[in-house]
Amino acid sequence: MADLDVRLARWRAKRWAIAQCAVAAGVAWLIAEQVLGHTAPVFASIAAVVSLGTSYGQRLRRVAEVTVAVALGVLLSDLLVRWLGGGAWQIVIIVGLAMSIAVTLNVSQLFVNQAAVQSIFVAGLIPSAGAAFTRWTDALVGGCVALVAATAVPAAPLRRPRQQAAVVVRKISSLLRAAGEVILEADPVHGMAVLTDARATDGLIRELQMAADEGMAVVASSPFRVRHRPHVRRMAELVDPLDRAIRSTRVLVRQVAVAAYRGRPIPESYAALAFDLADATDSLADDLASHELADGELAEAARPALLAVGESSGLVERSEVINAEVVLVQLRSVIVDLLQLTGMGQYEATDALPPTRPA
Repeated sequence: MADLDVRLARWRAKRWAIAQCAVAAGVAWLIAEQVLGHTAPVFASIAAVVSLGTSYGQRLRRVAEVTVAVALGVLLSDLLVRWLGGGAWQIVIIVGLAMSIAVTLNVSQLFVNQAAVQSIFVAGLIPSAGAAFTRWTDALVGGCVALVAATAVPAAPLRRPRQQAAVVVRKISSLLRAAGEVILEADPVHGMAVLTDARATDGLIRELQMAADEGMAVVASSPFRVRHRPHVRRMAELVDPLDRAIRSTRVLVRQVAVAAYRGRPIPESYAALAFDLADATDSLADDLASHELADGELAEAARPALLAVGESSGLVERSEVINAEVVLVQLRSVIVDLLQLTGMGQYEATDALPPTRPA
């Protein structure tokens, strides 16, 4: 059931791009067939779908490159097949020439591959008399339709960085709360289970980075989303502090697990600190998730709770156990990193925490 939920969530995230590709394929076919009078303009639909894809990253560049690549492969193959005919050795020449021309243009591997694939497609079909340029113009029609479609982007990719940031923050909260429980229980089995969970968080940061990149690509490619550029850029800048926060949390969990395994005591006040920080982190996640797209503010409402935990971190007793000392240091590091999600700079967040008590 959980796997089905993941698959459905993946489809929901891509449903607009899928619909966009489907509509663009149909529109490209309709234009080539009804306006240009072409019969079965399959290359118009192919160029539209391949150009758009289901990712918003570097979409305009991909549309331009794929359109030219498809047009190059189709045109070159159309001309050479009319001269050389079809067959295995003809395909060797056609594909080699198409890829050679593409490589000399110093373009992406996608361009090179599409030029080769489309040339094979045409060479295998063998055009009828007078078909030269027909499929080439079909490819151009598909690319132009894709270019227009690429400018129409929904708001969802712009909300995803904030939503994914909230997911990461909630994970940090759950790990902090679990670490506090391990401190109180001193249970090595529970500690190792939490450590295993913490080590599986790299994918969350990758998802966040992809969401941020996609959001920036959308505001760069769509003239209708330019006004959101400053807000999306601010959200993209939160990837680094969140990455540091989750890394610090992993170190904290590891030290707690090791201490439980070796029977080394960690002060209960550190557990209380972890629980308080988890509560503050939940508030931060709620604040991130609740903001609407048009809001330019960061999660400032959660700042007082984080600062209060930071203040408490300077009052707790110190320990002679190295693992405990590392736990305290990492708790304070997480606070500094999370404060940056509320709009504070790194130095400002660091200075906001009082010094710890002497050991």
